[in-house]
Amino acid sequence: MKTLLVLLSLCAAAHADDCPDYIKHSPGGDYNNAEDRQGLAAVENYHFTPDVERLIRGVSGLVGADIGYTLEHFPNHSRALAAISRLALREKNSKPRGAHYTVECYFARALRFRPDDANVRSLYGGYLLALGQTDGALEQLQQAAQLEPDNPTSHYNLGLLYLKKKDFDSARASARKAYNLGFPLPGLRNKLTAAGEWRE
Repeated sequence: MKTLLVLLSLCAAAHADDCPDYIKHSPGGDYNNAEDRQGLAAVENYHFTPDVERLIRGVSGLVGADIGYTLEHFPNHSRALAAISRLALREKNSKPRGAHYTVECYFARALRFRPDDANVRSLYGGYLLALGQTDGALEQLQQAAQLEPDNPTSHYNLGLLYLKKKDFDSARASARKAYNLGFPLPGLRNKLTAAGEWRE
């Protein structure tokens, strides 16, 4: 029941008036679009420096403000989304100090802008998993794997989540996909082997 309430509150936060849709402006746009990325340096050089990305110190103020500024210009900036997620988990606060929105809202804005961005969905799945929201995480990771069926990392992460849920058949299937696509780390296979669930 608690999980359901948290998920409902996340959905409400993502669609509330305080989480408006991204409106493209310059510089800004799709992080994966070569033309839009021409303005990326203007944002990163002054707001998303290596120190900001590593959560060491902000440039214009608080770290959360600089990451938030980056995401307000490039909502599906994958490295900035990863950084704001880590910051929220570190602060134990879904709205990190200095940020305009919650982490859930930043992901919602990114996905409303580019629902087909598999990397954003994978990152969101990882964030939800860190919060213990396995059902929400599973949905995002499944969609990431569907959007990029040739991405071994998506299948590997999905396999780890299936394993966590003790869905061994699905975990094995995801593991096989990941390894057939060349994923180098043996961790998922080793965990399945340790559970007596790996089949050659």
